[in-house]
Amino acid sequence: MARKRVVIMGAAGRDFHNFNVVFRDDPQTEVTAFTAAQIPGIARRSYPPALAGDLYPTGIPIHDEADLPRIIREDGVDTVVFAYSDVAHIDVMHRASAALAAGADFLLLGPRRTMLPSRLPVIAICAVRTGCGKSQTARWIAARLRERGLRVGVLRHPMPYGDLARQTTQRFATLADLNAADCTIEEREEYEPHIAAGGVVHVGVDTARVLAQAEAESDLLLWDGGNNDFPFLRPDLLIVLVDPLRPGHESTYHPGEAVLRMADIVLVAKTNAAPAEDVRRVADAARALSPSASILLGASVVTLDDAAAVRGRRVLVVEDGPTLTHGGMPHGAGYAAALQAGAAEIVDPRLSATPEIAAVFAAFPHLGPVLPAMGYDAAQRRGLAETIARSTADLVVSATPAGLQDVIGQARPVIRARYAFAEAGTPGLGSALEAFLLQRGLT
Repeated sequence: MARKRVVIMGAAGRDFHNFNVVFRDDPQTEVTAFTAAQIPGIARRSYPPALAGDLYPTGIPIHDEADLPRIIREDGVDTVVFAYSDVAHIDVMHRASAALAAGADFLLLGPRRTMLPSRLPVIAICAVRTGCGKSQTARWIAARLRERGLRVGVLRHPMPYGDLARQTTQRFATLADLNAADCTIEEREEYEPHIAAGGVVHVGVDTARVLAQAEAESDLLLWDGGNNDFPFLRPDLLIVLVDPLRPGHESTYHPGEAVLRMADIVLVAKTNAAPAEDVRRVADAARALSPSASILLGASVVTLDDAAAVRGRRVLVVEDGPTLTHGGMPHGAGYAAALQAGAAEIVDPRLSATPEIAAVFAAFPHLGPVLPAMGYDAAQRRGLAETIARSTADLVVSATPAGLQDVIGQARPVIRARYAFAEAGTPGLGSALEAFLLQRGLT
């Protein structure tokens, strides 16, 4: 009997995970290709034989998503599996329409088939959009858990944009580990703050192996999710963030709406930065979609390392990259902090952008006068540094969680904007966390 021919649409994360847990060892299915989107430069590679398994001795090619209709027709593809996140519902259906028109079925794999069970308790932090504040919330929870004497294994949504075979499993406990792995800026944004707080981050292409690695040295696992995807692990407590700075987005993006409907706790984030009406609006939407979840309030507290140095100066603002690009925000915490500190002018980085950075602004025209910390490859990192060096700014306010000066050198003085989670209501997240630990016998 002929094997069913499948293409997986992805962005170097969920797609590889779905292949590993559903298709890799299935003799009735042949995954003929992955297609790549969202992340620059991840197409035209291959999923290596060492990861693809015995049924794929030559690996699996990765093509640009724009080639999908041709691939379906030429390869006789039966099914297209959609496997990436933070995509508007209407855009998911545009992709479905392209697959259907070319003759293939269109499939979304759900949590039951793709979540891996753990022998340890799992707390998962997810969100309805990129940039809701997952990472700062995860760091706050990790700190609380470590204060209880618990060994916390942080598992991050993978970002394997380099050598996939080398990135099968990775363990980051020091900044030297990040340097040795030649991590991108996007990886550093997520891993550095955990490491600085004394945590260990486990990540990689093969989640089952990453899970085994983390379980061997942990008492409890914390899934620090990426984009608005649902967890790769089966959570015992699922905390989902909604963003009152983007009211309405809780029900218009995939799979963010599904994640919200699954929540045990909904955390309305950034309540200190949003109008009260928008806080109520997203809380009401969350209550309608997830009526059994607890609704809690949180704040995002932004501080500048040296606010006095910003007053009266011409400032170029660097923001967390995915929050602006995938998340659709025109600017972030750095822009607000620079204005609040009395910057004389926010210098527009488009005036000094190199071709690599100008391409980012062209691809995301919603961006305001801020510079996303793009660094998926060496060319983008050089472009970022040169864009800053060519600007007329006196200094840089950097709101990326990564250490920017490691990338740009001494081109401009850098003042870091840092943001941290804080409770904003009673009962708060801490009380819910204590209840969970008591229930699991971990107090």
